[in-house]
Amino acid sequence: MAKVESFTLDHTAVKAPYVRLITVETGPQGDKISNYDLRLVQPNENAIPTGGLHTIEHMLAGYIRDQLPGVIDCSPFGCRTGFHLIVWGEHDTQTVAKALKWSLEQIVKASWEDVPATDIKSCGNYRDHSLFSAQEWCKKILAEGISSDPFERRVVE
Repeated sequence: MAKVESFTLDHTAVKAPYVRLITVETGPQGDKISNYDLRLVQPNENAIPTGGLHTIEHMLAGYIRDQLPGVIDCSPFGCRTGFHLIVWGEHDTQTVAKALKWSLEQIVKASWEDVPATDIKSCGNYRDHSLFSAQEWCKKILAEGISSDPFERRVVE
C-alpha cells in the first residue's frame, strides 16, 4: 500500500486551528497542484458534527474560491476535524489562513438562504445540514485564531 503523508503526521504534536501545506505535486507538463490541511479543531480532542461540517463544506466551497485563485476542491476529512484544500499552483500558508478566516467569518454572518445546494437535486444528503452548528463551530474556531503554522501559534489577523 502507498504511504499517505497525513497518516505519518503526529496528530498529538499539532495545534489546531491551523493551515498546513501537505505537498506540492508537479505534473508531467510542469503544472503544480498544492494540497493544504485546513485543520479546524484539535485532532482526537474534538470533531465537528456531520450536519455542521456538511454546511461548512457547502459554504466553504464557494467562499474559499472567492478568496483564492485556482481552487480545485475543498473536502472534509473523514475524522471531521478539518478539510483538504487542493489548488492549482502554490500559495503561502498565511494567505490560505487569511482566506479561511474570511470564509468562516462569512459563514457566521450567513442566513439559511446563503447556504448553497441544500435540496434533494443538488446534495447527496440534503437532510444532514445545520447552519446553527456550522456557525457555532466557526465562532469557536475564529475565537481561537487560525495559525499559519501547525506546530507554533502564529495567528493571522
